[in-house]
Amino acid sequence: MAEVGANTPRHVAIIMDGNGRWAKKRLLPRSAGHRAGVKRMIALTEHVFDTGVRYCTLFALSTENLNRPEEELKGLFGLFREFFASNAETLRKKGISLRVIGDLSLLPADIGTLIRAGEERTAGGERGTLVLAIGYGGRQDILAAANEAVRRGKEVDEETFSSLLRTGDMPAPDLLIRTGKELRISNFLLWQCAYSEFYFSEKMFPEFTDEDFDEALKAYAARDRRFGKL
Repeated sequence: MAEVGANTPRHVAIIMDGNGRWAKKRLLPRSAGHRAGVKRMIALTEHVFDTGVRYCTLFALSTENLNRPEEELKGLFGLFREFFASNAETLRKKGISLRVIGDLSLLPADIGTLIRAGEERTAGGERGTLVLAIGYGGRQDILAAANEAVRRGKEVDEETFSSLLRTGDMPAPDLLIRTGKELRISNFLLWQCAYSEFYFSEKMFPEFTDEDFDEALKAYAARDRRFGKL
């Protein structure tokens, strides 16, 4: 078990990028990269909560990703079905709650059913909360919150607006990690990451080890978070 330090972030968000490129480099189909990514995600999640992190949000499928070829989406949806059908009980036994943020209407109906069942089965986990962003877009999240504020017919402050987002009952991410060499956040948690620390890794996600995650935590612990103050 990794050592839990005073500067351990409470909430870590991870953009799991590079699965397809990992597969291409090995002359494998993209589906093999996505499967390797899910395998690494499951193992990494166990380690993340060992470090003392309480919330881990993983970007699994963006609204933009839904424009990918039908064959690739079919494979991704199959992986989601496998994950939610086989891992909910394991997460429950480990004290980890499962949450999904995103527009489930964009997904096949049976996946939505599996997601809700998994959330119910793991509710109340005391060790931490695993949040999967599926069919999620940061701009769409903000627009939905703004429209809800309009429906309520009242002006809102930052705290109230934050509560209207899909992550409204969670703290904002302290640390955002992106694998895969890219240096952007790709419409992920745009409002929530206003003061997050960013850490970019050149490794493709299937190659991102527990030790790499620990290095990201060390980099985070060395930073001076002033939130605009001196």
